[in-house]
Amino acid sequence: MKAFVFHGPGQSAWEEVPDPAVKEPTDAVVRVDAVTICGTDLHILKGDLPEVHPGTVLGHEAVGEIVEVGGEVQTVRPGDRVLVSCITSCGRCAHCRQRMYGQCRGGGGWILGHLIDGTQAEYVRVPYADLSVHVLPGAVDSRDAVLLADIFPTAYEVGVLNGQVRPGDTVAVVGAGPIGLAAITTARLFSPERIIAVDLAPARLEAAHRFGADAVADVHEAPGQLVADLTDGLGADVVIEAVGVPESFELCTRMVRPGGRVANVGVHGGPATLHLEDLWSKNVTITTGLVDTHSTPTLLRMLAAGRLPTARLVTHTFPPDLMEEAYDVFGRAGETAALKVVLGGPQYEVAVPAAP
Repeated sequence: MKAFVFHGPGQSAWEEVPDPAVKEPTDAVVRVDAVTICGTDLHILKGDLPEVHPGTVLGHEAVGEIVEVGGEVQTVRPGDRVLVSCITSCGRCAHCRQRMYGQCRGGGGWILGHLIDGTQAEYVRVPYADLSVHVLPGAVDSRDAVLLADIFPTAYEVGVLNGQVRPGDTVAVVGAGPIGLAAITTARLFSPERIIAVDLAPARLEAAHRFGADAVADVHEAPGQLVADLTDGLGADVVIEAVGVPESFELCTRMVRPGGRVANVGVHGGPATLHLEDLWSKNVTITTGLVDTHSTPTLLRMLAAGRLPTARLVTHTFPPDLMEEAYDVFGRAGETAALKVVLGGPQYEVAVPAAP
């Protein structure tokens, strides 16, 4: 089969690799119909995650069809159309029993495209299939569903739920990429008074408006002052960091009000300074987290009911054999206005619009 293989920082290729097969009785093999590229994949290609070994197939988001299952798999069978979760869970360890699936100690957690071969391939082996794939309603389109493999659960759990967004809150979202836009979308479910989006790309700020931000600010034009002006100088109740660089994290801590909450979602490739000399007396709560995907069944129900505008995030689609071109487009999002890139089967024609 063909797969997108990481060969070291700055080195990758769409190439022939052996087909996956069931190794454990809890495994399933999925034929991939739609897959997407995550910002974390770009971090891997840069060398920010040294635990990813050369030769690993990348990717942790997919929709596909079950083609083979191990003897202990009970909830899915060949022919089922499924969402492959970015998080794998054994369901038995102490963390899984508390729905902290991202911290699974039984061989799960974030392993696809990280510690084992991932989803950017024609087929993928999924461990612990009973808890790590979700059967899709027939009416749900693959391009909609694939966005629930990672970015929507991540934005919702690590951003909105960890940030404890409440009715009447002022919410600032720093970073209007896919995660930030999903955070805006899911924060609106809790009826905040206002949502303020901060980014440096005009196209992404425009997209933030379309996804429900009430105000937007260029990161270079004193976004903290805008937040202060809109809150009578108090600051935001919740600030969601959706970039993953030290400057954006520090901006978040400057914009939050005393007693407020900073929810860090971004993947950081290096250290960020925590200015406790400013924060120690302000009762500020800072949360971090790897997504657990415990919300995926809820989000799937909302998607099937038409409550989540997931496909609006997809700006570019490619067939799988243009994986390298898709990475180039996604990696140059500032120039290409890419939000989310989806690679599917032959039913998806190449679509590369000039703007989202």
